[in-house]
Amino acid sequence: MYLLGYDIGSSSVKASLIDAQSGDCLSTAFYPKQEMPIMALQTGWAEQDPNAWWDNLKAATKAILSEARINAADIAGIGISYQMHGLVLVDKQARLLRPAIIWCDSRAVPYGEKAFREIGQEKCLSHLLNSPGNFTASKLAWVKENEPEIFDKIDKFMLPGDYIALRLTGSCTTTASGLSEGILWDFTANQPARFLMDYFGFSADWIPEILPSFAPQGQLTRQAAEELGLKVGTPVCYRGGDQPNNALSLNVLNPGEVAATAGTSGVVYGVNGRINYDPKSRVNSFAHVNHTKDQTRIGVLLCINGTGITNAWMKRNSASCGCSYAELNDIAAQAPIGSDGLSILPFGNGSERMFENKAGACSIHGLQFNRHGQPHLLRAVQEGVVFAFAYGMEIMNSIGIETKLIRAGKANMFLNPIFRDTLAGLTGACIELYNTDGSIGSARGAGLGAGIYKDAREAFASLQKVEEIVPVEKDAEAYKEAYLRWKSYL
Repeated sequence: MYLLGYDIGSSSVKASLIDAQSGDCLSTAFYPKQEMPIMALQTGWAEQDPNAWWDNLKAATKAILSEARINAADIAGIGISYQMHGLVLVDKQARLLRPAIIWCDSRAVPYGEKAFREIGQEKCLSHLLNSPGNFTASKLAWVKENEPEIFDKIDKFMLPGDYIALRLTGSCTTTASGLSEGILWDFTANQPARFLMDYFGFSADWIPEILPSFAPQGQLTRQAAEELGLKVGTPVCYRGGDQPNNALSLNVLNPGEVAATAGTSGVVYGVNGRINYDPKSRVNSFAHVNHTKDQTRIGVLLCINGTGITNAWMKRNSASCGCSYAELNDIAAQAPIGSDGLSILPFGNGSERMFENKAGACSIHGLQFNRHGQPHLLRAVQEGVVFAFAYGMEIMNSIGIETKLIRAGKANMFLNPIFRDTLAGLTGACIELYNTDGSIGSARGAGLGAGIYKDAREAFASLQKVEEIVPVEKDAEAYKEAYLRWKSYL
């Protein structure tokens, strides 16, 4: 018996096949091999064609089936992880009305800020746990004002994962966790946020059917099965946004547990056992995948848009040698802690939530042409990302999320010794790295949703810690000094 997990990112779509009994990953693949294009017709915009997600999902599925050589009829469940906060619109025939407005698009900021003022800060925060900000609801408000001909054709609005579930099952559905990511869930009423929908002038009929995160959510249609090479009727049993799902993949489900990622964006995600929020809405609080009316599980999310993308930009534009990331890390290690006085603020990828939705720009401080070289630039980027993490974690700590232990998958910037050592050394937190990722996590989630696993303990019995990074006390002052200098430039 097998489980299939998908992770629909903005860079690629990844698929993983696991053995349900042993938990072993039998095959994994991602497409495209180069990053998926993001359309930016104006500064601050970011759109993608949802058909590209589907095409790359098909390619990844065929690759893992070819490698694993299993009987597709033995796949007992499918799970979906997806990029959060996006907006997908379809008409009555379930046809796309426009490209998806994705997570890093900042055009909707004024709409969310206006709603926050006019509805009232206290009501928004007490009911939504967040400002409407730059999330899905505000993006839909932008469409209403700027594309009325499209707005008038809407039958359903969805998150990216909801659209993939539609392509798999033929049914428009969503989850309470997903609606909360779009700032469309009323935690006080335990239902969609009707007051916000009414304020923006959205029809309640546009909300898809709401299903649990872990539960049967439809079955593969004949058309989807034929396109994917899978069995008709295979159940879709789990759905979660990429950061709640990343936490799930690391078995971070209970209060006090913390997960992190450092891909295109950087995230620290802690679980709170009570309803709480940041009064300035600089970090976000969402329904975690295991949140229910009777069990409060709130995921508190710090997101830094300019994380891996800053590192990738530096690689493309300063490494004419064509070095790999590992080779660039070796070059960066030639510079001392603090990069000899060079500081980089990695805020050049849209509005940053922890700065109250201000759209910052990446900036370099303290650069001296006769003193600094490539090692300093490369290290300063990595340190700058860590310092952005630390700044946001200070906000999280203020609302009860402690970060004494951080769990992460051994991937992306967590492969980088400088990044890991700086994060541990500055925050004093131990970092545990695991052999998992979002697509493996969504496969395990499907096992829970299908009832194959009786609980999380059984689902994650095979999860293995592969490395632990402990803070080095002797370096703590050097990290702190560099961080304080970096903060002075904010």
